[in-house]
Amino acid sequence: MKIIDLTHVVSPDMPMYPGTEPPQIATECIIDRDGFLEKRVSLSSHTGTHIDAPAHIVKGRATLDKIAVERFHGSAVMLDATGFRNKIIDIRTLETCKERVQTVDFIIFHTGWSRYWGMEEYFSGYPVLSEAAADWLGNFQLKGIGFDAISADEDESRDFPIHNTLLGQEIIIVENLTNLSALPETPFEFSCFPLKIEEADGSPVRAVAYIR
Repeated sequence: MKIIDLTHVVSPDMPMYPGTEPPQIATECIIDRDGFLEKRVSLSSHTGTHIDAPAHIVKGRATLDKIAVERFHGSAVMLDATGFRNKIIDIRTLETCKERVQTVDFIIFHTGWSRYWGMEEYFSGYPVLSEAAADWLGNFQLKGIGFDAISADEDESRDFPIHNTLLGQEIIIVENLTNLSALPETPFEFSCFPLKIEEADGSPVRAVAYIR
């Protein structure tokens, strides 16, 4: 079995959603002085490669600690959306992949946007689902949908319709994935386990694909 890491490194100078503070990492103890190495880490619940709980957008919905752990692991398929620069991924496009979608737990959209990680281009212009396409995906028994971009919604959105549609149907959202070009076209296993933080609206994850 091959394991593919789909996660960005967390660092103080990493890209963050506009308005969100970057992580702070400080060395509290060192081996030469204290006999062990220990760091203090302060970060947003939506830092780097992370997942959104329904409670992130939809009032009264589940936080991550209330979601069964098996919902963060399952079968997945990668859908190639690299040709959709500044475009919407609509139902017509997804219907051609219906047989692949209906047999898995997770859909991972490979937009190619992770190549702009660390650049200004990363924050805008990435492909997103149409509202109708997001609603259509709710017809399947999906655990989650992932993107290699900073958000499931357009950068200028303030009412977050895609987040509302997916999270409102209890479909978790995984954002800021990377290395998706290494994924096969055939189904694979995927996991995105969050930290078990009380009442978490989101959490950084170590997202990985398992190729058998």
